[in-house]
Amino acid sequence: MSSRDSSRNMVAAMSYFLGFVSGIVILMVEADDKFIRFHAMQSTMATGTLFILNLLLGVVLNPLGIFSFISTISGLIIWAVIIYICVRCATSAYRGKVYKLPIFGNIAERRVR
Repeated sequence: MSSRDSSRNMVAAMSYFLGFVSGIVILMVEADDKFIRFHAMQSTMATGTLFILNLLLGVVLNPLGIFSFISTISGLIIWAVIIYICVRCATSAYRGKVYKLPIFGNIAERRVR
């Protein structure tokens, strides 16, 4: 693997480091490399969607009182999924592979072309 490939893979993996935040930053600075842009787009969409879902569940379930326990558990589950996605996809990107998440992977692939 050349140093160009390893730095390219590292940037793609970094797209998942801070979820949608790092994905957005990398999308803003990388204009040409489709491999990096795919991973940044997938990271932004997947982790951003789950983050918003977590916020919405908290806003809807917490005020109901009795469901605050369910809100806490659902929040923990969503964060566990976000961490799994970031680790799984970053590892794949670092190895130079594309791991397409269901739904988000196909959308990211279409948007990057």
